[in-house]
Amino acid sequence: MTGEETVVVIEDDHHISDLVAMYLRRDGFRVLQADDAEAGLSLVRRDRPKLVIVDIGLPGELDGFDVCRRLQGANGGPGPVPVLVLSARDDEVDRVLGLELGADDYVTKPFSPRELVARVHAILRRASASPEDGHPVLEFDGIAVDTGRREVRVNGRVVPLATREFDLLAYLAVNRGLALSRQQLLAGVWGPDWYGDERTVDVHVRQLRKKLGERLPLATVWGVGYRLG
Repeated sequence: MTGEETVVVIEDDHHISDLVAMYLRRDGFRVLQADDAEAGLSLVRRDRPKLVIVDIGLPGELDGFDVCRRLQGANGGPGPVPVLVLSARDDEVDRVLGLELGADDYVTKPFSPRELVARVHAILRRASASPEDGHPVLEFDGIAVDTGRREVRVNGRVVPLATREFDLLAYLAVNRGLALSRQQLLAGVWGPDWYGDERTVDVHVRQLRKKLGERLPLATVWGVGYRLG
């Protein structure tokens, strides 16, 4: 990492917030802390961080899921920012909901601070990955995947996607016509340092279909995975 990259930590347990901040600062990050959603979103608007770490159970009217929605541009939020959810809730329903709302990763408490920092680095590496040579804009069926601008347009209209949703669509587009297994998609999009399971792919595919609609030629290949085109 060159220079300081800003991370906003939204966590109402000060011991956990300070622990996370200490390990991130040791690794060269600039860390801003907030103990509720509104304060955290204000920091995001002001400082435009590279990543946000947010707890689900926050005090006040907004919880961590609301923060995820705002960070994807909903309800006048600041717009897409990579998100790592940190939560004591380990139910599958909460994990899937977090991913559907645009979270890039979901870590349950108790956790290893060193592993958390490793996951932060992994998210930032994927978010800043350079577009593949020869594929700056991938076009099909009226959909344009601009890997330079990290922007998806449908008939010229921009459709906001979460960080990992974009990466998955771009990877499928580069490999258009090929049936890719969930393991291949995890390795190609999330990378070898991903700690989750194959259901993560299904969650993100569901979101792509919801956001891009019937125009998206994304087929399920039973017993294998998915194929674009």
